[in-house]
Amino acid sequence: ALSSRFLVGFLEATFYPGAVYLLSRWYKREELGYRTAFFTAGIGLSNVFGSLLASVILATMEGFLGYAAWRRLFFIEDCLTVVVGICGMFILPDYPSSPAHWLTPAEHALAQKRMEEDSEGHGPVEPKASGDSSDLLSMITDWRAWLVGTALSCCNASMSFNMFFLTLVATMRYSPTISLLLCAPPWIVSTITAVTVARRSDAKRECFGHMVFALSMLIMGYTLAMSTMNINVRYISLFLMAQAQVANDILLTWISNTFARSSSKRAVAIGFMNSIGMAGSILSPYIWSSSWGSTYTNSYLICIMLASTCILLCWVFRRHLKRLNETAEAEERELSLPKGYRYLL
Repeated sequence: ALSSRFLVGFLEATFYPGAVYLLSRWYKREELGYRTAFFTAGIGLSNVFGSLLASVILATMEGFLGYAAWRRLFFIEDCLTVVVGICGMFILPDYPSSPAHWLTPAEHALAQKRMEEDSEGHGPVEPKASGDSSDLLSMITDWRAWLVGTALSCCNASMSFNMFFLTLVATMRYSPTISLLLCAPPWIVSTITAVTVARRSDAKRECFGHMVFALSMLIMGYTLAMSTMNINVRYISLFLMAQAQVANDILLTWISNTFARSSSKRAVAIGFMNSIGMAGSILSPYIWSSSWGSTYTNSYLICIMLASTCILLCWVFRRHLKRLNETAEAEERELSLPKGYRYLL
């Protein structure tokens, strides 16, 4: 069982950063957040339909053909994932220059041109062959990578409630089936919120403020949950917590838009910082210790501190990028140069 869990985690680890990296190869900076939100909306929808599917299977398939209902649940959900994954291998091209039967030559040329224009002044778009580890070394020695990676780790840990969402719903003392059904509405609203906020972030070309807005809803939800055991208020708090998922989308988009436009360096940057960020998930079981239930006041306080730390670190990062933009603007003005690359704030 332990080796199976290790293999699942080992193979799954590259999926999320790999998907974000792939999106960054096809969409411009002012389009990436909206598309990333659509991608991660799948997480919210899986929470919705997964809960509904689980409630049906666990209620009706116990002992069917001699198997426990939870085994049926694993088999059905895993088969769907494997089928979709295999199809994706043959449908999704790596880069705009890669062969894709569903794109015309004109569309291929347009896709490549768009990314060249977006990367102007910030390095080549397509990957270059490299036989050394200079890209990884540059990330390891870049203080900004550690800063943002730590912020991402705090963000992930502060939103670890999603791993224990059913446990928090269960504190309202409903039956298991009702609790599973109650999990669906917050994630439906969360999906709508994520797409809306990410689209506005792209339109305004601004990341920090929108991320703070999302984390503020998370803090508000935790504060409400700590304040009372009233069923209605606690359910509202779960809605607020779920809306914060878009903060992770925006932060990952910000990382992708900031670090090196070259494909190889960007892949290393996303993978490296996501690795640091995932370290926050290690804390999750300790944050939501069963001994702190059913109020989970200590858990909420820890997550509020982590979310606040994430905001502080991102503020420092924003100040740094703002200074770089001001320096570039001053140099262009002094040398009468056309406006060049600017970091998104």
